[in-house]
Amino acid sequence: MNKANVLKEIIEQRRSIFPKDYTEVKISQEIIDEILNSATFAPNHKRTKPWRFKIFKGEEKSKLASEMQAIYKSAQPEHLFLEKKYNDIGFKINKADAVVSIIVNFSGMVPEWEEIAAVSMAVQNMYLTCTANGVGSYWSSPKIVDHLKESLTIEENQKCLGLFYMGKLDQ
Repeated sequence: MNKANVLKEIIEQRRSIFPKDYTEVKISQEIIDEILNSATFAPNHKRTKPWRFKIFKGEEKSKLASEMQAIYKSAQPEHLFLEKKYNDIGFKINKADAVVSIIVNFSGMVPEWEEIAAVSMAVQNMYLTCTANGVGSYWSSPKIVDHLKESLTIEENQKCLGLFYMGKLDQ
């Protein structure tokens, strides 16, 4: 198969695949590195490289799940709190093998929308690399991420655009 056909097939197969469909098989560090490296090839005006990623695995990932559940619980008025949503937050994070925070770093050198677009293209590269490697992935942008500034060490000129969940699939 020529390169154009391989690329077309990967693009056509790319889907958001949710944590409920991930297996317990771990993603190798080599594949995770490849996924994150592919992000760095996204076009970005003036070479600002506005993406910042933080990988959560193992204990760090469990802490993220607990923190997000606590944020949801404290931010919801009691009459709007849903136990199912609270449990889903923890389930999705814990079921994923790795969760990556997606941060945009605004350089001030180009319009903000260009840097958001560059980060989005970086995430698309991650999606495509996941697809090529049999890794399910899903970009989630819950409002809760606005409250994660400390655990994500977000600086004044940065914004979290969401979380990228990854997990192995049955092949």
